[in-house]
Amino acid sequence: LIMDLKIALVQSSLHWEDKQANLNMFDNKLKAIDYDTGLIVLPEMFTTGFSMEPAHLAESMTGKTMKWMVKQAKKINAVVVGSFIAKEKGKYYNRLVWMFPNRTFKIYDKRHLFTLAKEDENYEAGTKKLIVEWKGWKICPLICYDLRFPVWARNVENYDLLIYTANWPVTRSDAWKTLLAARAIENQCYVVGVNR
Repeated sequence: LIMDLKIALVQSSLHWEDKQANLNMFDNKLKAIDYDTGLIVLPEMFTTGFSMEPAHLAESMTGKTMKWMVKQAKKINAVVVGSFIAKEKGKYYNRLVWMFPNRTFKIYDKRHLFTLAKEDENYEAGTKKLIVEWKGWKICPLICYDLRFPVWARNVENYDLLIYTANWPVTRSDAWKTLLAARAIENQCYVVGVNR
């Protein structure tokens, strides 16, 4: 049974490499969200901006960002999703966290790293897609540059909704919008894109 799903897209400029300023800003933005919202989508690397300084900015999976996501998901009684710089077993990941209101979560590590910004030299690429079920919807969340790789998004899992969290520059906004529409047409699904 698929239920209605109200989604809040929280697009915002970010405070460069300033976690606390970004968390404070998103605290304020999320206060305006209706409590019948079921899913809140934040931009890529929402606590730092798209930084290539993981050694200085990475957090564990029990760090400040995860605690903030737990608190927000519980308070609003909605899923909160966005990516941040995670460190695990000595490696860095551009990691999307899908935080349920009950404190459980799922993760997706960005598969396609943006070589022009040397993301591939600073982060490990993920290897697995994530398909999540929420309120009867099957959802596939991906990150930024993944948008340019249609085979990775191919809807072999029969998902209903594809989500991209991103940090695309304004100079490529036409490509961003066009590719989002293309992924929807190809996969016969809804597509949500949240940029910084």
